[in-house]
Amino acid sequence: MNSHSASQGELPSVLTARNVKKSFHVAEREIEVLHGVDFTLHPGEILALTGPSGAGKSTLLHILGLLDRPTTGSVSLDERNAWELPNEERARLRNRKIGFVFQFYHLISELTALENVLLPAMVGEATGEYRKNRSRHESAARGMLTNFGLAERLTHRPAQLSGGERQRVALARALLYDPPIVIADEPTGNLDRATGERVLELLFREQAERKFSLLFVTHDERLAVRCQRQMVMVDGLVHSNAAV
Repeated sequence: MNSHSASQGELPSVLTARNVKKSFHVAEREIEVLHGVDFTLHPGEILALTGPSGAGKSTLLHILGLLDRPTTGSVSLDERNAWELPNEERARLRNRKIGFVFQFYHLISELTALENVLLPAMVGEATGEYRKNRSRHESAARGMLTNFGLAERLTHRPAQLSGGERQRVALARALLYDPPIVIADEPTGNLDRATGERVLELLFREQAERKFSLLFVTHDERLAVRCQRQMVMVDGLVHSNAAV
């Protein structure tokens, strides 16, 4: 079915995009990459967004994750249009409500595994607030890293970790605030198959326990078919598939 909309009747949503368009200026030309995308992510669901390279997946991902502003259209979390909020309030909303897991980890090389997990709190809280909450954050971070099999790696820096270990650190970082939404952009794309499968099992396990909404952006059809719902992006439009 070809549709701009991924909504399912009147089901509640945790993340909603309406008529999202995005254009870029290249030389003297304006190139529209997204052509009016409607998107809904429901509470606790696992959704796969697939599609060929150049279809606009990464552009849409950055807009849904509040990392980039749409040219027109709205993105709403908690029934608030995030792009109508002041910059500081929008940044706090993104920091607390959305966890990110990227293909290339995006860990800070100078920080230890534990410090990388704590990074959302370090940068997202005022100095006094972080000092007040630091013990609680550190306890949560240590607990997750231990639960993820990294108890002996807390003080290791990224260069001392394997790819699978780095991605587990990245997952712990994404879950520090126990967000209602996790966006995973090709989370196994830089891992061998066996290591990638272990990371996926961990991610699915955490989703089952925490009940967050999980959005995968992936080229891997084997991963897509494991999700509750699939969407395909082609030429800047979203095509909604039946639930699986």
